[in-house]
Amino acid sequence: MSQSLPVWADEIIARYESRSAGCFVLHGNVDDRFYLPAIKPRLGSLVEFLSEVLLPRFDVVLTYDLGGGVEVERGREIFSTWPSLKDEVQLPTQPLKASRFLGRYLTYVRNLHHVGAKAPKVALILKGAHLMCPSLPNALNYDLHALASVWQAWASEANLAAHGQAVFLLSENLTGLHPLVANHPSVAEIEIPLPSTEELTGVMEALVRNCSKAVEGIRNRLPWAAARLRGATGSAVEDLLLRRHYDEKPLVENDFSALKKQLVERDCAGLIEFVEPDRTLDGVIGLDIAKDWLRLDLDLWRQDELEAMPMGYLFCGPVGTGKTYLAECLAGEAGVPVVTLKNFRDRWVGSTEANLEKIFSLLHALDRCMVFIDEADQALGKRAAGSGDSGVSSRVYSMIAKEMSNPRNRGKLVWILASSRPDLIEVDLKRPGRIDVKIPIFPAIDPDEALALLRALSGKRGLNLTDEEWKRLKSYLPELLTPGGAEALAVKAIRLVKTKTHKPFEAMEFVLMSSLPPVPFETLKAQMRLAVNEATETGFIPAEVHEILKS
Repeated sequence: MSQSLPVWADEIIARYESRSAGCFVLHGNVDDRFYLPAIKPRLGSLVEFLSEVLLPRFDVVLTYDLGGGVEVERGREIFSTWPSLKDEVQLPTQPLKASRFLGRYLTYVRNLHHVGAKAPKVALILKGAHLMCPSLPNALNYDLHALASVWQAWASEANLAAHGQAVFLLSENLTGLHPLVANHPSVAEIEIPLPSTEELTGVMEALVRNCSKAVEGIRNRLPWAAARLRGATGSAVEDLLLRRHYDEKPLVENDFSALKKQLVERDCAGLIEFVEPDRTLDGVIGLDIAKDWLRLDLDLWRQDELEAMPMGYLFCGPVGTGKTYLAECLAGEAGVPVVTLKNFRDRWVGSTEANLEKIFSLLHALDRCMVFIDEADQALGKRAAGSGDSGVSSRVYSMIAKEMSNPRNRGKLVWILASSRPDLIEVDLKRPGRIDVKIPIFPAIDPDEALALLRALSGKRGLNLTDEEWKRLKSYLPELLTPGGAEALAVKAIRLVKTKTHKPFEAMEFVLMSSLPPVPFETLKAQMRLAVNEATETGFIPAEVHEILKS
């Protein structure tokens, strides 16, 4: 396969050849497996990709990591002619000493240039830079700051590229790297995203020879298969094919939805939940005006009229009104996955921000998806940092706000926030350009709607009554019944039937007459009032709601 270079690799080449940068921080998907073109294409690490694809003309390639120390990947004989090397009993292993040692070698090579001697082209690759030189706010660690200063000096060297030298700092994330390095204007910060469909196709083609049994059913459809796995890492796809080949289980079309969910969630290590919805807006009872609005938006999406698409939605209303269910139905109608943010907050300094970077990288790779954040008033952080969180909450707020308002995401990432307390969400996060449409969701206002809701949820659990029996129960229905409340009633009734203490009608009648409201009536009204205040369209608010709130 003749595969073009990834966009990020082209950017490195352009920055280096134009001599605008010689020191690069590569962050993001740095631990993945990459397609290496050769006589027999194969997969390799990022270091191998840099060495073989971007640095083939460099005479000396040196690497360093905390575990292995300094290693000569290429040009051992040339490197051994460095006079200072004779004074080293063994190559240094500590980050600061190793960096100073490598820096002296770069200086030595530049001096060869200055005196007109033949000088080798040298590249340094430092793996795990965020572990060597992490961002530790207010830390009085002089070795750490000294190391950052050494790297900063490399980046500041104006003639680095002119002397045929390049430095690559590999970091899982940018926020975890010392700010003297990450924010230095001479450092070229390059994000390595999750692989594109074309790159995943290359990964699969490189594996065909060794995983023939896994791909025998889709061998002529690898681009199609790669598109279905978009959002997974090359490493995850490699593991999948190797295991399927070993188990002699060829991939078939019906596998891909479940496999994508499995691979994406594994790569994100519990940070997100990946949902392929199997329901549509037809499953939502009521909300006819809101459903019509959402369906018009989806029609625009399918027609690629992205400039007319909202950046995001806010579903607000009392607890138990089905905000999460509506989000899943909307995504199912659109035919796109839902990504739910889970436990991305961490107690370690910088970990929360690093987790968000990883999540955003996944979202960009998925092309089109919906991002659902439940209990948004709690999950999104605050502009002002709390006294005990070292500023994490405000940084989370800042990162999410920036991502939500990124115009490049319009029509690709649709944000859906849900909250029963929208008044607690920061105003800036709810403004147009981040959340353009706010849809209030109310409990069942009239008995007919409440009856339809309870009947539907009871029927799903096998509790079926006649039309006449439901009519007799209508007068017992609680006021302002929510889907959550209706589900609780249906579960109680089916429990009585299963324990053989009541017949279906008697069970439902008993439950309706004996159950107390799960949420106090005044609480429901207060949360309804908040939802009314947030609504962006008057048509979203039934006239009956205004009457209820007046009482």
